[in-house]
Amino acid sequence: MSESTQYSEACLPEQAALQQAQCQFWDMYKDAYGVRPRGIDTSDWTLEMFEHEFEQLAVVIDRNEADRRLHEVLAVKAFEKHVTNAICMGARDRETALRWIMEASDANGDWEYLCFLHGLPYGYFIGKEI
Repeated sequence: MSESTQYSEACLPEQAALQQAQCQFWDMYKDAYGVRPRGIDTSDWTLEMFEHEFEQLAVVIDRNEADRRLHEVLAVKAFEKHVTNAICMGARDRETALRWIMEASDANGDWEYLCFLHGLPYGYFIGKEI
């Protein structure tokens, strides 16, 4: 085996780890900011540089997740108030109020899309009387 072949074989595990880290960076960046990174050249980054960036991205992802949960809680309260208001305006029960809300929306009978429109957690209506 030539010296260059031995060197390239020795570099394979490190190159594979760097490629894996680059893929993980792209995925975590998208999770954190909603878009793939553009204009960030990671070709000369070390594994330590990736690890440092992963720690920062994890903080952003955790903060975004906490914000999402808070917004969903607030959206549920607002939606349930909307249902109560529909009942106060003449809907005889929750089922009728939900039907009215669905008819007034652009969801066309799609309960998951109604969740999206109102910022509710997906699956909010599963197991609930509709």
